[in-house]
Amino acid sequence: MNVLIADDEKIVLEGLKSIIDWNALGFTICQTASDGQDALDKILSLNPDLVLIDIRMPKRSGVEVVQAAVEHGYTGKFIILSGVTDFRLAQTAMRYGVDFYLTKPIDEDELEQAVRSVHELIRAQAKNRTFYAQYRDKAKQSILHDIMAGTCDYERLDLDDLHLNANIYQVVSYENYNQDYFYQTWNFADLMRVTNQDDSTFDLIEMDQRRIILLKGDFAVTRFENLLRHYQIAPQKGSPFDSVFLAYGQKVSRVRDIHFSYEDVCRLGSRRFFCEENQHVIGYGELSGSGESLPGLSHLSAAEYAERITRYIQSNNQSLITNILKELTDTLKHSDEKPAAIKHFLIDLYILVKQKIIQLYPNMDIPLLANASAIDLIEHKYYLYEIITFLAEQFDMWTHSVGYSSGENVMDEVIHYIRHNYRENLKLETIAPLFGYSSSYLGKMFNKKLGVNFNSYVDQVRIDVAKKLLEQDNLKVYEIAEQTGYSNVDYFHKKFKKYTGTSPAEYRKNLLS
Repeated sequence: MNVLIADDEKIVLEGLKSIIDWNALGFTICQTASDGQDALDKILSLNPDLVLIDIRMPKRSGVEVVQAAVEHGYTGKFIILSGVTDFRLAQTAMRYGVDFYLTKPIDEDELEQAVRSVHELIRAQAKNRTFYAQYRDKAKQSILHDIMAGTCDYERLDLDDLHLNANIYQVVSYENYNQDYFYQTWNFADLMRVTNQDDSTFDLIEMDQRRIILLKGDFAVTRFENLLRHYQIAPQKGSPFDSVFLAYGQKVSRVRDIHFSYEDVCRLGSRRFFCEENQHVIGYGELSGSGESLPGLSHLSAAEYAERITRYIQSNNQSLITNILKELTDTLKHSDEKPAAIKHFLIDLYILVKQKIIQLYPNMDIPLLANASAIDLIEHKYYLYEIITFLAEQFDMWTHSVGYSSGENVMDEVIHYIRHNYRENLKLETIAPLFGYSSSYLGKMFNKKLGVNFNSYVDQVRIDVAKKLLEQDNLKVYEIAEQTGYSNVDYFHKKFKKYTGTSPAEYRKNLLS
């Protein structure tokens, strides 16, 4: 604590500085004064915790100094020194809040005891002020929580006392952009470039593990809009603007409507998963209308998407893989599912495509992640775009591993696809788009290049596989029919005899004999 000593007698002034051990009593002498006006000026500029002042001083008396200082808002303590004949003046000074009145000559023990008492008094008052401030802040936080939740008794609020007498309000959530970091490196006031003295510009509230900002008034809202302009282009890496993520709700004009803006922010919190790369801001405009119901995942089939993606991988058609992943991203963004459910859907998709590739190419060396590793990787991604990027990279590797590309003859790619999918219900109408052709044009290419139509070529591939399977005696004819893409065994008999001149059973018998 600081003490200012004022006395017009130089010898007395020096004696007061050394008569007691000020440092041991918790004080530092910050200044001295030799007249009343000098003392008053230094009190108002230095705001010392304690003033030790003689009652009779040139220019201004000690009483006048005390009176003027108190009127200017000084809240520190005074010890008045006076002669015995100055008792009436001392009484006047005591009415202005002087804490101790000591008579000259000064007794060392009496001064020391007075200084000790002042020290304890200052500490007690500071403790009370701190407690009151903490209690008041806690009460205000509780009220703000109720306002955000829309459960407040608005009629009983003292809006002036709470600094809630603005004409406009807006709720903003303020988080780290990098979700791996727990502590925030830049505070909101610095980003807004405001001082926020007495919470006049905004209030800071902790709710549901979110840091919530309540903007108050035109100045605050305008400053925030200026801040948003910094995010119209991606912020520079390492800058303050790169370190935060903001979500903001609608503007409202009444305190009782603030909870609507807060509800926007809560809904936006779950939408952060759908943000693009380097997106630092999401606003209430990205929410759907209140009456519109968003679809869930029930209408999506991971198996159907996996079937399509597998065909695109086999046909070496990376553009169609890109298109289907974009289509899937847009569909998921317009769903109302939580990120956890979407992650589980995409994990199912990954595993289904992987299983199909393994079944189709059992003897190929394909770079495949273990399911546990893929699941862990997807589960720990923060954004949808990160998961889609991971899937695109995996499917691209698999495409290069299994897809045939001569770089010249598309027909070679079509034949490669048929030889690995003869078990499926192959149709010209479904295969042609995989390679960027119409079914009629691809049909003409078959006749021109191979001398047979599409269906005949598929039958030839199936019958060639069936002949190899008939060399084994562990499979029944109907099982071979199923494994070669014929669901009807009689139809298989008919086709086999057409291309070999004999039935499957006779073919096997001839082989064995």
